[in-house]
Amino acid sequence: MAVQDVFDPSGIAVVGASDTPGKMGYEAVQNAIEFDGPVYPVNPSASGSVFGREFVDSVGAIDGPVDLALVCVPAPVVPSVIAECGEAGIGGAVIFAGGFAEAGADGKQLQDELVAAATEGENEVDLLGPNTSGFLVPDESLYATFATGIETVPAGNVAIVAQSGGLAYSLAFQAENRGIGVSAMVGLGNRATVGFDEAIAYFDGDDRTDAIVLHVEGTDDARSLLETCRAAETPILAYNVGEQDVGDFAESHTGALTGRYELYEAGFAQYGVPTVRSTAELLDGGRALATCPRPDGPNVGVVTAQAGPGIAIADRLKAAGATLPSLDPKTQAVIEDILPGITFSANPVDTGRPMPAFGDVVAAVARDDTIDIVLVYELYEDGIGYPTETLEELVSAVDKPIVFATGGPDDTLREELPELEALGVPTYRTPEAGADAVTALVRAAKRTRAPDAVSPGAEVSR
Repeated sequence: MAVQDVFDPSGIAVVGASDTPGKMGYEAVQNAIEFDGPVYPVNPSASGSVFGREFVDSVGAIDGPVDLALVCVPAPVVPSVIAECGEAGIGGAVIFAGGFAEAGADGKQLQDELVAAATEGENEVDLLGPNTSGFLVPDESLYATFATGIETVPAGNVAIVAQSGGLAYSLAFQAENRGIGVSAMVGLGNRATVGFDEAIAYFDGDDRTDAIVLHVEGTDDARSLLETCRAAETPILAYNVGEQDVGDFAESHTGALTGRYELYEAGFAQYGVPTVRSTAELLDGGRALATCPRPDGPNVGVVTAQAGPGIAIADRLKAAGATLPSLDPKTQAVIEDILPGITFSANPVDTGRPMPAFGDVVAAVARDDTIDIVLVYELYEDGIGYPTETLEELVSAVDKPIVFATGGPDDTLREELPELEALGVPTYRTPEAGADAVTALVRAAKRTRAPDAVSPGAEVSR
């Protein structure tokens, strides 16, 4: 499989390794040795060892399995290092240095030389970067980066693929703070040979990945990106930036030419890829897509124990294009038998406050054939708790997405919510976050496998 050597290596060489704390080559070795495989520090000017590994003069002198190089040398010498990697049979490289296509005409020429070195030798080398901060695969303790403090990012089933390394790490740390585990986090950088297409295809085939979230600044072949997204079996959610004119800034960042925002949005819509407007929505939606079964349609049933949050949720869902249909009369009759007369039994269903039979109300809505997705909001009350036992039976019985939003003391929620998460019910701490997660499910339900015809003037080829 393409880019296998990058994301699933048997051994790692750190080219430009250093024993001086604070240097990129030192931090890269410190991260790499967490990997359960051989790690070789490479530096012809160094002697002795670093972190218990003996320095090696060149990648060609490595005596052992290695198929990924972390390249920590200045930009001008990177092409020659990649040529050496190809000669040594190393099939993947992460290039941290900047000064390539994002840096103007001279940088563009240097990147062309880099690509030639990677592709014209006897053995090709897949390049992540240049101008990237690397990637993580937490489940494998694979930290192919010079960034520090990243070992705390939890393993999970959401793959983050971001054009910007900084945005990738921002998402990874947000995921950690929100209790969302990631299968991988990738900063693409300049995309010399490994870009969106290659990364999406790889993680689409990755058993650990149940959803892929994208950060897109711009590409030189948007149609290829869209085709790759359409072909993927794994749910994909995209955050497309550039609604305002930031083209020069973006090009100086990763060498990206931002396309017209509305055309990218139209392209994602035509090819069935839901989009969001913030990193928070990207993670909230990604967690729901990775956790929940795929919905059969866009109809949402809302059950709330407090009317105010329920109104906010309904307003946000309708603004995003979700449908809140009337419940079947039989369902309404069941709910009215449970609830006192002061509550609202249509959709949303408002119970007025948490109650012992709250779970039965949720179950009635979830079993309604009209409803494809269920969103529950319940502020935590110690005397009532959450309807965990009812939801446990319900999740397997109805095979529909059930999303749970709540509020309460942080210490209590940290203890209680993992039980719901373990059932396959994603949980959120605000009404808006729950609504945004459900919006991603709604948009995924509307996904079409074939693109609409692109209208004249709406070309999305770049």
